[in-house]
Amino acid sequence: MAKEKMKFAFYWAASCGGCEISVLDINEKILEVVQVADIVFWPVAMDIKYKDVENMPDEYIDVCFFNGAIRTEENEKMAKLLRKKSKVLIAYGSCSYMGGIPGLANVANRKEVFEKAYLKNISTVNPNGVTPKTRVKVKEGELELPEFYDTVKTLAQTVDIDYSIPGCPPQVELTLNALEMIVKGELPPKGSVLAPLKSVCDECPLNPLKKEKIQISEIHRIHEIIPDPDKCLLEQGIICMGPATRGGCTARCINVGMPCTGCGGPCPNSTEQGAAMISALASLLGLEEEKEKYSEADIEKLVAQIKDPLGTFYMYSLPSSLLKRRVMKK
Repeated sequence: MAKEKMKFAFYWAASCGGCEISVLDINEKILEVVQVADIVFWPVAMDIKYKDVENMPDEYIDVCFFNGAIRTEENEKMAKLLRKKSKVLIAYGSCSYMGGIPGLANVANRKEVFEKAYLKNISTVNPNGVTPKTRVKVKEGELELPEFYDTVKTLAQTVDIDYSIPGCPPQVELTLNALEMIVKGELPPKGSVLAPLKSVCDECPLNPLKKEKIQISEIHRIHEIIPDPDKCLLEQGIICMGPATRGGCTARCINVGMPCTGCGGPCPNSTEQGAAMISALASLLGLEEEKEKYSEADIEKLVAQIKDPLGTFYMYSLPSSLLKRRVMKK
C-alpha cells in the first residue's frame, strides 16, 4: 500500500515575495518534494480561497511555511488560522522570524505611515487627502480592507511557532535541509532555528575571526571607498554584520564584495543582534578598551559616521529586538 503523502502549505503575509521565489529556487528538487507531499495551500501559485482552509480539519496540514511579518488584521487572522490547521508551523524568512524590513516601520504608527505614503510624499497627488479605510461605500456596495496595525510583529509574537528558517530570503541549502529533515522525520526540538550554529564570519572567506585584533578609526559606507577584495570589510571600516549574524548563507554577500546586512538573525545564544553588533563595533573602534583616549566630542564624531544606525543594526530585527518599536506619545 502506497504511503500517504504529506500535506504542505505556503503562505505570505507582509512580505515582498522573495520567499516564494526562494522555494522555487530549489529548482528540480521541487519534483522530489511533490512526490512525497501535496501542496494544499499556496495563494501565490494556486487558486484557493481562505474558506477552503477554514473548512480543513484541524491539523490537516502537516507543515506550513509562513513568510512575512504581521502588519494587518488579515495577516493576523491567517496566522491564527494556519496555526490551527497545521501540525508544524515554520516562520520562513526574516520577516516572519524577526519582523524583517517591514518592521522598520515600527519607528512610526499607522497615522504617520499613511501621512507619508498618501499625503506628504513628493510623488503623490492626493488633493482630497484620501487615505485607506477599512470600509467604504461605493455604488456597487461596500468595499473592505483589513485593518492596518500600528505595530509590525513577528509570527512568534502572534501565534505559537515550531521552527524558524532565517534569511532574506532563506538560502536554497537551508530550505532543502529543512525539507529533508521534515520528510525523514528528523526535525530537532521545537523552537530550533533550522540553520547552522555559527556566524557569517565563520563562513567568510576573508576569515576575520582568525586575524589578529582588528582596529579601525573611521567608518565608511560601501559606496564611499573601493574595498580591497582580499581584506575583511570591517578591517576597512565598512560595517559588516557578520560577527553578530547567524550563518548558513556561505557569506554570499561578502563573496561579491557587499557587507553582511544581518538577514540571518542573531547568532546562537544571543537574543539582541543589534546590541551585539554595536558592542563589536565599539571594540573595533577602541571605545571599550581605550576609553581614556577619546573625548565626548571624539565619540560623537565617530558615531556620526554611522548614517543610519537603526537601519544598519536592526534592518531585519527591530520587532524581535528588546527595542521592538519607538514609544509613541498618546
